[in-house]
Amino acid sequence: MADQYARTPGAAEPPTLPALRWEEPPEGPVVVLLDQTRLPTEEVELVCTDVPALVQAIQTLAVRGAPLLGIAGAYGVALAAVRGFDVEDAAALLAGARPTAVNLGYGVRRAAGAYRAALEKGEGRERAAEAALAEARDLHREDAEASALMAGHGLALLDELLPGGGHRILTHCNTGALVSGGEGTAFAVALEAHRTGRLRRLWVDETRPLLQGARLTAYEAARNGMAYTLLTDNAAGSLFAAGEVDAVLIGADRIAADGSVANKVGSYPLAVLARYHHVPFVVVAPITTIDLETPDGASIEVEQRAGQEVTELTAPPQVATGGVGAGAGGGLPVAPLGTQAYNPAFDVTPPDLVTAIVTEQGVVSPVTGGGIAELCARSRQVTIS
Repeated sequence: MADQYARTPGAAEPPTLPALRWEEPPEGPVVVLLDQTRLPTEEVELVCTDVPALVQAIQTLAVRGAPLLGIAGAYGVALAAVRGFDVEDAAALLAGARPTAVNLGYGVRRAAGAYRAALEKGEGRERAAEAALAEARDLHREDAEASALMAGHGLALLDELLPGGGHRILTHCNTGALVSGGEGTAFAVALEAHRTGRLRRLWVDETRPLLQGARLTAYEAARNGMAYTLLTDNAAGSLFAAGEVDAVLIGADRIAADGSVANKVGSYPLAVLARYHHVPFVVVAPITTIDLETPDGASIEVEQRAGQEVTELTAPPQVATGGVGAGAGGGLPVAPLGTQAYNPAFDVTPPDLVTAIVTEQGVVSPVTGGGIAELCARSRQVTIS
């Protein structure tokens, strides 16, 4: 189960609580999560003692972001193994929690594979559980290293595309330390630009319908002392028209074999705007986000979320009451009762609108199926060696 573990008010200082960690208190191992649904007003940690609690945290977006979901999935398998639960059942539950996010399944497969390999060697369930946990920790470490590499590659690309510094970067959703074992993906590039004096302004889309930009990216930008401005998603066009955007940087939840990119809904319109205004549109994601088994964008399963997220204004969990005037989802209605809502979690950007894909293994530009395949092949060679 999950319990509130700690609570501290937010402050304008570097983050102190990690997005996810493994702990071993006397009563047994747990996965501890920073509950992202409570940000930015307070920092609350969830303590997950079993896989169903972790699955619920994933589905409610208490823990989210492609790379971090992979780490969470791996630790979830390890949690089931160490606590003596059925690992295969746990792996199936975790892998199906968020179908669009390919990293989740990747993390689950790695930890479950390590567990099975140990059993096949006759090492017993205890040693197999240790192997699953070691694999999860390796993935956590690798993601932190990948984050640092992506930041370097991304900043070098920006300097090449936009010589002279003073970058004005528009970003969408949240791609910082809250989604990663390190400092993030696209946000990590902007943060590196900030640290080296090359960031003039970070434009932060609020990101409908769950406001990950307003709640989370602005939170991270403020805590890192970055110059940032929040805008509504539909105001981005006016920024482009005014010549105030030098580059768009986003993350990804899945990249297909042809280079199509699934990311938080609203990313595709930004790509169209960027192309019209001759602004680079750059995707920053670890190599594990590339899914060569998904041939193209049309093959990506896009999650549909509850309509109440659009038809109601939902109060933060700590102040929601569900009292008089509350809608079906417990929020304040902003549309007539019974209104149907179209609420996809993601949209898909075709590769011809993507200037470059930045990974820890390097940059793909132009974005083509051949370039994606070559990058993945090079990554496998590096891993094997």
